[in-house]
Amino acid sequence: MKSLIPIVVVLSIASAYGIWYQRSRGVIKAQNKAGIITEEMIGAALGSRVTLVQFSSAFCTPCRATRALLENVVEGLNDVVHIDIDAEDHLALVRQLNILSTPTTLIVNSSGQEVGRAVGAPKREQVLNALSAIR
Repeated sequence: MKSLIPIVVVLSIASAYGIWYQRSRGVIKAQNKAGIITEEMIGAALGSRVTLVQFSSAFCTPCRATRALLENVVEGLNDVVHIDIDAEDHLALVRQLNILSTPTTLIVNSSGQEVGRAVGAPKREQVLNALSAIR
């Protein structure tokens, strides 16, 4: 009986972590960072309303799904731009913007202010809701 208690404790902690991890990936959270993201930093022009800056890596499977989703979302929108940045090739920028995992998508308004961030693969509805909130 005493040997079952540690197993139950470990399983409970692992389950709680797994639930937290699944719920926190891909959720777009509002950001109030003071720094401005410039065209020189990301190597491309910002969108006239919104820019979706995705940080990905070559070995990341969710990155490919996120890239396809974001490209599909911006396809019909003239004022929204999607930029995909290889995190491995831009380590200084990754450190500067505090990118901790891939895929990470920054939602940047026309003035370069980061207004949202999704760590993990976001859902289509979440991206569309975030875009509609930016005027």
